[in-house]
Amino acid sequence: MNKLISAVIGCLFIVESSASVIKGSIDTTQHADKIEPTIYGQFTEHLGYGVYDGVWVGENSEIPNTRGIRNDVVAALRELKVPVVRWPGGCFADEYHWQDGIGPREQRPVRKNNWWGGVVETNAFGTHEFFDFAEQIGAKTYLSVNVASSNPTEMREWIEYLTSDEPDTLANMRRGNGRETPFSLDYIGIGNESWGCGGAMRPEYYSDLYRRFAAFLHRNGRGFHNNNDNKALAVASGANNLDTNWTHVVTSNAGSMMDAISLHFYTLNNGEWPTRNELTATDITQESWNEIVYQASRMDDVLSAHEAVLEFNDPDNKIALYVDEWGTWYRPEIGNEPSFLFQQNTLRDAITASVTLNIFHKHTRRVKMANIAQTVNVLQAMLLTDGAKMAKTPTYHVFKMYLPFQNALPVKMDLKSPSRSHKEGNFDLVSGSAAIKDDGTLMIALTNADFGNGHSLNINLGKNYAINSAKILTHQQANAHNIPGENPTLEPFDYNGLVVLNEQLEVDLPAKSVLVLQLAPQ
Repeated sequence: MNKLISAVIGCLFIVESSASVIKGSIDTTQHADKIEPTIYGQFTEHLGYGVYDGVWVGENSEIPNTRGIRNDVVAALRELKVPVVRWPGGCFADEYHWQDGIGPREQRPVRKNNWWGGVVETNAFGTHEFFDFAEQIGAKTYLSVNVASSNPTEMREWIEYLTSDEPDTLANMRRGNGRETPFSLDYIGIGNESWGCGGAMRPEYYSDLYRRFAAFLHRNGRGFHNNNDNKALAVASGANNLDTNWTHVVTSNAGSMMDAISLHFYTLNNGEWPTRNELTATDITQESWNEIVYQASRMDDVLSAHEAVLEFNDPDNKIALYVDEWGTWYRPEIGNEPSFLFQQNTLRDAITASVTLNIFHKHTRRVKMANIAQTVNVLQAMLLTDGAKMAKTPTYHVFKMYLPFQNALPVKMDLKSPSRSHKEGNFDLVSGSAAIKDDGTLMIALTNADFGNGHSLNINLGKNYAINSAKILTHQQANAHNIPGENPTLEPFDYNGLVVLNEQLEVDLPAKSVLVLQLAPQ
């Protein structure tokens, strides 16, 4: 298959394969820990239009809603089977006081959002609204509690308000606010980016502060008091990027009191936080394409570095690694408030999401959760809204294509991919992952991050399979994206540029593409 021509959705894709064939193999007898659904988690912060307009419009809005929460956003996220949502931040969390967000909305205090634009925070979307949102989309809940500007008492009282089934004052306050039964609280993050916006702390100081807060969680689990009300897992505020010293100090000093430690890693131009001259989401050259794909590929090395620390401090693998903020970060779109972090979402973002998910599939021994930033209208969002209009982004479609990987067992996959040299290092032009489902279905994801060239692949499967489905996401234009209220430019479609014969999978993989296959054993 040297050249494949497919006419799909009114577009003509010509796949020019490179002269050499990329060889690969899959060994289904070698597998790692299962792919936890929570690796496909979401992050929603009080930032820009992420919550207000993105999730919450209020009961009196003309936009169709259920108890103030947008019906279209809920329906789209239910399609993704979102496993967990982290809230209320982010930097916002360490200035947030939970009692501001309960009770009659007209009586809730109005605050200034000091981190994100200095705008008014009405607190209309608070505890009950968040848990309602999570229940509507079918997701677990992950609270990031205020450590930097609060104390353990406030955290403890929030947890009691949420989880107590007794006739105590806080539980009765919850009942008086309309919720008789306790909420389901699944994860508690003790602080956020405590090295930065969450208090500018040193790891030695934070680890002692973590111990103090964790002592008042009153829950079942390692190092905690027994109490059946609170069963949430405890998550320490982790490092930024390659700061392995933070991971070492915090887990050395407080590891016995945590179930997981977080890690934040963003895909940034030159690996640095955005500046005025940062790349935009849609102005894409081959050079800027390669820069962003290279930075995304660094996730593999970053995870390995922190895992090495955890293996030393926690050889019994009791502390999970949660990458609870990740994704692309560009200069905000012109015409929008810069601090709202609104950016478009293109085919390049779909590629980086796919590259990253493939990497997570390699690290399932430690990586048990990941939360892309963010769900709606902020950074690498799943969804973009404009009034009553909504668009599913290319990243959304990648997450949906990868849905069958949830709970599957990742198996060994070797690809002899050519690499591309770029500034600080190299990245594979073609990457992938494979996993086996309970019914024996073999899942294969392949990502061609080559800006201009298709590639032919020949992968030894070890046994015969039949093709159940093959979905591809690709486009001639690197900056192809979807706009709320307009017909989508970019969506997955069925692909026939492959064949399985004599235990061999042969694929013509277009440039700038993500392909997900489901193969049935014969």
